[in-house]
Amino acid sequence: MPAHRFSSSLSPDELKALFRGHPGGVAVITADAGDGPVALTATSVASVSAEPPLLIFSISAQSSASDVLSRAETVVVHLLDAHDIDIAKLGATGGIDRFAQSHRWSRLSSGEPVYRDVRAWVRCAVINRMDAGSSTVIAAHALQSHVERDVRAGEPGDALVYHNRTWHRLGEHSRLED
Repeated sequence: MPAHRFSSSLSPDELKALFRGHPGGVAVITADAGDGPVALTATSVASVSAEPPLLIFSISAQSSASDVLSRAETVVVHLLDAHDIDIAKLGATGGIDRFAQSHRWSRLSSGEPVYRDVRAWVRCAVINRMDAGSSTVIAAHALQSHVERDVRAGEPGDALVYHNRTWHRLGEHSRLED
């Protein structure tokens, strides 16, 4: 529903303040629509269905990767842990070549750019795009995955989260209950 149909709405600053206190898992999304690879860091990745295996994420229209992601048929979503902080920062830094360090990445046999040695990645086919304000929500079907560092059920792992404009590591110290 268009925002103009509501009698009131939160301001952008109010929404940002609200979500600063809501941590998000960190992912880097890569794609290549034929003009060269792009990458961006996102905290909006979510699993939405196990059968079929679907996930969603959003990209801002202001992102330098938005044009390529609006045309790419496939993407690679890298699910990061604290060991991958350099990749997270790389995808979040504007105005740089995120693929200049050729030893950090390669291409899958299907052509998509993938960063090496990250906790896990999943290759996806884009199945839908939806305009959502100044962003685009992308739905993707998981096709192929690789897990470099697995987290066993119930174990704390070494998750990387973004909270209140800062990177954080989740681990045994942050567990509240068994």
